[in-house]
Amino acid sequence: MGAYGRLNRAFLNAPMLPLSNHSRYVLMSDCHRGIGNSSDNFLKNQHLYFAALEHYYRKGFTYIELGDGDELWENRSMKNIMDIHSNVFWLFNQFYEENRLYLLYGNHDIVKRKKRLKPLLSPLCFHEGIILTTGTPPNGMPRVSLYLTHGHQASALNSTLWPLSRFLVRYVWNPLENLGVLDPTSAAKNYRIKNNCELRLNSWAEKKRRILITGHTHRPVLPAEPSRYYNTGSCVHPRCITCIEIERLSMTLVKWCMNARADSTLYVAREIIAGPVPLQSVP
Repeated sequence: MGAYGRLNRAFLNAPMLPLSNHSRYVLMSDCHRGIGNSSDNFLKNQHLYFAALEHYYRKGFTYIELGDGDELWENRSMKNIMDIHSNVFWLFNQFYEENRLYLLYGNHDIVKRKKRLKPLLSPLCFHEGIILTTGTPPNGMPRVSLYLTHGHQASALNSTLWPLSRFLVRYVWNPLENLGVLDPTSAAKNYRIKNNCELRLNSWAEKKRRILITGHTHRPVLPAEPSRYYNTGSCVHPRCITCIEIERLSMTLVKWCMNARADSTLYVAREIIAGPVPLQSVP
């Protein structure tokens, strides 16, 4: 099965969530939460992430994580990750109790597709895709649907052959990364692979005439001109995390970073990178 077939399959039985002028969604991906060791790429941004998550909880947003939330290629135990980042999962539980939490799996946490997070979020299920749709809106407005998935389906090595990739990451590239050698098979670290993935994702969106929002490549994408492909970025950038906010039927690409006031005190800042882009403007 090729990339198009894998992407089609991701949405075959995808849950559909309502999208309206009153909807508030925040889309994040690629947190790669680890076990607090030197390989835990999430560790440096954990305070930015928690501050952002608290903000979205207070503001009434629904949180959707587009895969690779937890690093289960380098690590074997979900319990260890939950113990280290217990504050995150505590806040997840607050979202979940209000029906405002949806988690997708990516290639690095693909094992979640047959498991549940117990006991904290049981019986929460993990999905490969989710569709946000306006249904049939009143006043003759066109129907808008957003197709959300991780994006690893664009690569056979990260989807069909994921057990091989996990083996290489766990036993070859992770030890070498500690010595400064980057994984050449990673879409996040290899620009040629990143570009090829994005070309396939964009091609699928154009061919299907669907708005596709993914993660996987770690490169945030929200162009000002009309487009069908968007990307949330990641939560493991060197000095910030990025996400896409959906509010009042518009999308905004946002980053959360650490800034300094005039008196040298530090604070967590929300900055707009691009947008808002009205969903109705997408052809």
